[in-house]
Amino acid sequence: MFKGPKSLIRRLTGRIARLRRSLRVQLVSLVVLTLAGAICVNLYLSFRSAAAAAQLVTDRTLLASARVIAEAVHVDDSGSVQIEIPPAALEMFDTGFGDQVFYRVTTPWGNLLSGYPDLPTPLVALKGQDLIFHDQSIRALMLAHPVVGLVGDGTIAVTVGVTHGSQYAIRRQLWLSDFANELALVLLAGLVTIIGLQRGLSPILRLRDAVRQRGRDRLDPFPPLMVQTELQPLVHALNEHMESVQNQMAAQRRFVANAAHQLRTPLALIATQAAVAAREVDIRQRDEALQALQKSTRQVTRLAGQLLALSRAEPGNFRPRTDNIDLAALTRSVLENVAEEALKRSIDLGFDNSGPVNVTGDATMLGELVVNLVDNALRYTPAGGAVTVTVKSLRNMAILTVEDTGPGIPEGERRYSNASIE
Repeated sequence: MFKGPKSLIRRLTGRIARLRRSLRVQLVSLVVLTLAGAICVNLYLSFRSAAAAAQLVTDRTLLASARVIAEAVHVDDSGSVQIEIPPAALEMFDTGFGDQVFYRVTTPWGNLLSGYPDLPTPLVALKGQDLIFHDQSIRALMLAHPVVGLVGDGTIAVTVGVTHGSQYAIRRQLWLSDFANELALVLLAGLVTIIGLQRGLSPILRLRDAVRQRGRDRLDPFPPLMVQTELQPLVHALNEHMESVQNQMAAQRRFVANAAHQLRTPLALIATQAAVAAREVDIRQRDEALQALQKSTRQVTRLAGQLLALSRAEPGNFRPRTDNIDLAALTRSVLENVAEEALKRSIDLGFDNSGPVNVTGDATMLGELVVNLVDNALRYTPAGGAVTVTVKSLRNMAILTVEDTGPGIPEGERRYSNASIE
C-alpha cells in the first residue's frame, strides 16, 4: 500500500532521531569528524607543500636548461658571438605532459642572439616567476652567465620559460598520495572505533540480557564487576532501586498479613451476630442482636481505617509532609470525639496540658496515632477506670503520654508487641 510523503517524512525523522541518540553513532561521528577536520587542514597544508615542491622542481629544471644553453654560447676568432642550442636543453622538459618551452638569449647590449624576442624576463635572476606569454601562464627563470672573450661586462642573459603542465602534474600526484594516506587513516580510525565500541558496549549488552532473562520475582542485585568502572554507578543505582522495590513488596505482604489477621475475627463475629439476629423471633432480643451487630460493624469500620493508615505508614508508601501542627489541639479534638464513649463506660478521661505544643509532620498520620493510642487505652480499661493523656514540651521535643488503669501487656508477651504479624 502506498504511503504519502508525510508518513515517509515521519519515518525518516524518527530514524534520524534514533541515530542521534545512538552511542555508537555519537562516538564514531565524534572521532571521524574530528579526524576529518584535522585531515582537511592537513590536506590544505599538504597541497601547499606539494605546490612548493613541484615549483622547486620546475625552477631547478629551468635553471639546468638555462645553464646548458649558456654553456653553448662562445666567441669565435673573429669576435662574433656564436650559439647553437643543444637539444638536451629543451628535451629535459619532455615529461609527457605536452609542455611548451620558450627561451631567449640576449647580449649585454640587449641584442637577441636566439629565441623568442618578446619573451618576458623575470625581475630577479635565478628566481622563478609566473608570467603570461602569448595568453598562457608560464614559469620562467633568467640566468646571467659570463662568456669568455665577450667585450663589455662579458655577461649574457638566458631566459627559459615553460608551461605549467608538468608542474601541476607533480603537484597533483604528491597531493593525491597524501590524500590517499589520510583517507586510509580516517577509515582505519573509524573501523578501530567501531570495534572498540563493540567491545566496550558488550558488558552493557550482557547486563541488558541479564535483566531481560530475569523473572518478575527475582530482585537479587547484579554484580557491579560485570561492567566497566565508569558504568558501575549505574549498576549500583539499579541494585538500590531493586532493593527499594523489594522493600515495597515486603511492606505490601506485611500489610496483607496484618489486614487478614486483624479482620478475620471481627468479620466472623459479624457473620455470627447476623445469623443470630436472623433466627431470633423475640423482637427485644432481635434488637439487642442488631445493636451488637451495629457495634461490631463500627469496630470493623474503625479497624479498616486503622489498617488504611498503617498501609500509608509502611516503608515505601510514606511520603514525608511538613505540616505545622499543634499537638495539644489535635489531641484535645480526639478526646472530645471519644468522651461520650468514656462516659458510657464510666471511665475517667483526663487531659493534662499547659499550652500549645507545635510540631512539624503529617497531620493525618499523627491524628491516627493519637486515635489508636486513646482507642486502645479505652478498649482495655475496665469500667470505672481512668485514662489520662498528657501533652507537653521538653527540651525542644514534644512528648505525648497515654496512661490507663488497664491490665497492660503480660510481661511474657511484651517482646512481641512491636513485631509484625505474619
